[in-house]
Amino acid sequence: MLHKMIALSFGFVALILLSGRSFAQEATCAPRDDLIAQLQSRYLETRRAVALAANNSVVEVFAAESGSWTILVTQASGMSCLIASGEAFEAVRDRLPTAGAPL
Repeated sequence: MLHKMIALSFGFVALILLSGRSFAQEATCAPRDDLIAQLQSRYLETRRAVALAANNSVVEVFAAESGSWTILVTQASGMSCLIASGEAFEAVRDRLPTAGAPL
């Protein structure tokens, strides 16, 4: 379930990134190290998932034991933007389907 939610989140982020719109105007952006320090110190969030988007951006999901979560997208330049955040994060251990296997 979590992997499906993360995959959907990554898909949504990819759509935003590929839409041609500048999401930096709508999101909080700063150097990656600064944002990660804030996520760790303010919200106790640590990285829980990472993926490479189609445009070579790195998409990361950070979450805390309290349930808060944040999706961070980092460009090759090192600039990162907070794309989404919320509550009630839950890690699950579902296995990813093998290639070609029915869902």
